[in-house]
Amino acid sequence: MTTAVATRELTAMDRCDRCGAQAYVRVVLGSSGGELLFCGHHARQHEPQLRPIAAEWQDETGRLQEKSAAAAD
Repeated sequence: MTTAVATRELTAMDRCDRCGAQAYVRVVLGSSGGELLFCGHHARQHEPQLRPIAAEWQDETGRLQEKSAAAAD
């Protein structure tokens, strides 16, 4: 059985499963279809272990730089 997860933009309501900060990375696990959400820091920390077993790696950390540029204007 294959479970499909629709990709959607992460919002401020999505929180990191490790620390509760805003999530910018969603990892869908291949074996169980489970989903993990991470802030940029924790995504980088756990990426080496999770990448090999991830069915999907949705990375929206680029939005952090967009926010910084908008704040500088």
